[in-house]
Amino acid sequence: MDEFARAVEDGLKLSKRLVLPGGLPPPRPPSGMDRTVSAAAAAGPDPRLLPTAPMAYAVVTDPGAVDTPDVPSYQPYVYGRLDPPAMIPLQMKEVDLAIDCALDAAHVTLRARWWLHCITRSRECDVRLVVPMGEQGSILGAEVTIGRRSYNTQVIEVEDRTVENHVNIESGGLLKPQLFLLTISQVEGGADIYATFRWSQKLLYDNGRFSVDIPFRFPYFVNPLPKVFMKREKIQLTVNSGFSKEVLLQGTSHPLKEKGRQGDKLSFMHEAVVENWSSKDFNFSYSVYSADLSGAVLVQPATLRDYDDRDMFCIFLLPGSGNRKVFRKAVVFIVDTSGSMQGKPLDNVKHAVSTALSELAQEDYFNIITFNDELHSFSSCLEQVNEKTIASATDWMNSNFVAEGGTDIMHPLSEAMALLSNVHDALPQIYLITDGSVDDEHNICQTMKTEITNRGSKSPRISTFGLGLHCNHYFLRMLASIGKGHYDAALETASIESRILKWFGRASSTIVANISIDDIKHLDDFEVDSEYIPDISAKSPLCVSGKYHGKFPDTVIVKGYLADMKEISIELKVQHLKEIPLDKVLTTQQINLLTSKAWLSADKQLERKVIKLSIQNGVPSEYTKMVLRETYLDKVDATQKVKQKLKGKKGPDERHIPLYGLKLGFGDKDATRENLITGFGDVRPAEKSVIRRKASGCCSRLADCFCCMCCIKACNRMNDQCAIVMAQVCAALSCLGCYECCAEVCCGGSES
Repeated sequence: MDEFARAVEDGLKLSKRLVLPGGLPPPRPPSGMDRTVSAAAAAGPDPRLLPTAPMAYAVVTDPGAVDTPDVPSYQPYVYGRLDPPAMIPLQMKEVDLAIDCALDAAHVTLRARWWLHCITRSRECDVRLVVPMGEQGSILGAEVTIGRRSYNTQVIEVEDRTVENHVNIESGGLLKPQLFLLTISQVEGGADIYATFRWSQKLLYDNGRFSVDIPFRFPYFVNPLPKVFMKREKIQLTVNSGFSKEVLLQGTSHPLKEKGRQGDKLSFMHEAVVENWSSKDFNFSYSVYSADLSGAVLVQPATLRDYDDRDMFCIFLLPGSGNRKVFRKAVVFIVDTSGSMQGKPLDNVKHAVSTALSELAQEDYFNIITFNDELHSFSSCLEQVNEKTIASATDWMNSNFVAEGGTDIMHPLSEAMALLSNVHDALPQIYLITDGSVDDEHNICQTMKTEITNRGSKSPRISTFGLGLHCNHYFLRMLASIGKGHYDAALETASIESRILKWFGRASSTIVANISIDDIKHLDDFEVDSEYIPDISAKSPLCVSGKYHGKFPDTVIVKGYLADMKEISIELKVQHLKEIPLDKVLTTQQINLLTSKAWLSADKQLERKVIKLSIQNGVPSEYTKMVLRETYLDKVDATQKVKQKLKGKKGPDERHIPLYGLKLGFGDKDATRENLITGFGDVRPAEKSVIRRKASGCCSRLADCFCCMCCIKACNRMNDQCAIVMAQVCAALSCLGCYECCAEVCCGGSES
């Protein structure tokens, strides 16, 4: 993302040439910010230039095209081309944000209009639209209209299912996790860009409170002049808890007015003409009043377009605020220390495991296993948690968390199962953290499934965590489903520690185990999407979906066991709700679980189900892809359209632009065997990055000393002798610069 920030920085410098309507310069940064940005720029690109709200950028390769569309500013002409191009942030005229919260997910629709204010009307440039999404954001679709051109995304089936890990995503796709990008080519200066983006994201849950966080911090330079343009901001929000419980508003970042309240459904709105766009992220939090475990069974009949003719159900359970006792735990951490984990990934994992150990209770037990080609254990048995053992474990990790060797997952898993085989007074749990993909993944799943089936209710819970893009996330998801555990992943180095701690917090806070559902014997073809029903955690709601034939009774009894091994029964009402489209809310979860099952079983029918579900709901999967359809809207009246149709002529021309980075793939075994560390988008081999940085540094310092226009004027006035001397001086300076570069790379910058 450094290149992105640097391009925006160059674009902001270019935009200083503009003189906007009224003869005014572009908006200036707040007092003191320009000095801060300049100081940060000296050390590299300013991270504040990365998008923190939906943004549009003009991609400028010819600086001579930069001017106001309507009134020329008569700035001196700039010669040359920009490579890489600069990106000028476009001014936004209006924004409309709509959020629908249901169960544990939020569906977001954002509409915005930008103005290509920095390119003269006689010229064209590409426009790049970037949308940051919230927690576990998944793009659902986009529509863009510019003049007579229309663009919209579509999910289609693909024959070639290989994942390209090193493609150029400038045309569109995920620039990084939760950052969606579209590029529209050849947009005329002064054009209005109308865009709509739809995505889903997870609601955050903490201590009985749901919250939704949406990136909505617009920088100062997207604000049009207040006296020239009226800025209209609109925010709509609806909350549907899914069952008849009182919904309590806890807090909001923006002024929202309650528009309606009907049972468990609330609606809010904010609409105003603002002087500046929002300078803070949108946050809304609410709680569903529940003194104890509560929930509902939501059912939805099948429709004609469904991929399955069975009806859909969803069991949604809240842990409540009854302060249920958490199970005692016997945990084994299994940490990948292969060569590909070197550097920040392994350091962040070590810090996270150290913090997780400190959160264990005094009555818990633990052990740590590291693996590569070999296996190393902190202890030969489970150790009870106390200050001494935690300190010893921390020292052991500092000495043994060394990245080297290959990846062997089966051996440490078997060792952990053996360590936990004699645990009787605690809930056995395994936490697997890896960044690799191995050849025997199918065998691992089948072996663990057999072990868990044989051990019954006392079987260890297996929770899995994937790092980067080289591991098989569907294998890890399937293994967690088999082990009644939790799955999570970190696709960026910076998020490893925080995501591991959240994952561990959910998985280690079990309050009800061994969940079973009564009164479903009369239902036909009853199938749960997950392999087993997971335990109920105090730190996350339980959402289990599936399909069935027949008729649900009015109430369903869910049974389980508490930490004191007493049985608990929870009565759930069956509700036929039309306000919550279960097929939309649960699509991403269903696609991930069904894809994991299809991967394990190699079942072509399951793959077809995933394809139909993906295309039906517009959510990309491993067996489909998302494309951007470009359509030219011809100004033809209805009579001519009918004549064209009768003559068999084609309609408007269409073009499909592929979007990349929307698939995880099924792991990269070759990269795992070679211990490549580029599974993260933000990690590169150290040697190459040093050479690139040093080489670009010495060349850029030399280039910064010259201005294109000044250089051309000076050369025009030189005689032949001066030109020869100048060429010799430049050659000498270049040699000195290259010598300095080589010295810094090879000798570490020492003077010897």
